[in-house]
Amino acid sequence: MKKKKRFSLFQIVLMVMLFLLTLTMIVPLLHILARSLSDPLQSGSMGGLEILPRGFSLINYQVLFSNKNVVPAIFNSIFITVVGTLINIGLTIMAAYVLTRPGLVGKRVLMVFFIIMMLFDPGIVPEYIVIRKLGLMGSQWSVILCQAVNVYYLIIMMRYFEAVPLSLYDAARIDGAGHMCILFKIVTPLAKAGIATLTMFYGVLRWNEYYRAGIYISSISKVPLQVILRKFVVDGDVTTLVGTQNLMDYNALAQLDYTALQYATIIVAIVPILLVYPLVLKFYTKNVMAGGVKE
Repeated sequence: MKKKKRFSLFQIVLMVMLFLLTLTMIVPLLHILARSLSDPLQSGSMGGLEILPRGFSLINYQVLFSNKNVVPAIFNSIFITVVGTLINIGLTIMAAYVLTRPGLVGKRVLMVFFIIMMLFDPGIVPEYIVIRKLGLMGSQWSVILCQAVNVYYLIIMMRYFEAVPLSLYDAARIDGAGHMCILFKIVTPLAKAGIATLTMFYGVLRWNEYYRAGIYISSISKVPLQVILRKFVVDGDVTTLVGTQNLMDYNALAQLDYTALQYATIIVAIVPILLVYPLVLKFYTKNVMAGGVKE
């Protein structure tokens, strides 16, 4: 017979504390979602802890998606995130492989240089000058190519590659495999948990990019969604989203709860990145190298 698992007082207190901590993160999100879906005539009186909509209305989302700037901004964010993340993870993987090779000449010098660059960021001014000299001002590539490799993430990837037994490298070389074959057919599959993790990190950074986009991209048709979100939510620029609406009259616009409209904008901005997490979690595997080498 199986014994019933007993929890100590410390474990119970810890679980309660973690549950309360989880609520502090979930309740605000549920409140934002509830208010964005509430009737504009009732949403203004909702308390900060209410997580159920008062009435039901999609008018806030109708206003958002009827704006000529929002849908293009979403596609701009998707393009910057997908292309930027692919460049990030590709360069990070190749750099990590090179820097983990035992016979690399000047490895210590390179690592010192990378760590100095990580600790002492030169700032936005030199970066701005480089972008201008390359003729990338106003282009989405100015955002995509900036910070193509994050040194901290590179070091994490190196730790994953260093965990691959050297015996696998030797066996591959005996079979005639070159560096590219070893990297993409042996090392990368064994480090897919780390690659998935860093891909998620890079993707979140790319999706949330607004600072450089606001500096380098001036055309409203090319900016990502986060720039519009910041103008509306942080700066209070209502005209960014509520301009000339074809589907609504001015009386309907006057009845809108602009806080609820801000919340709807936040939901639209965070839902795509939340959908990525379940796709990434399936790559988290345990003992991925089990059986790869028999010492």
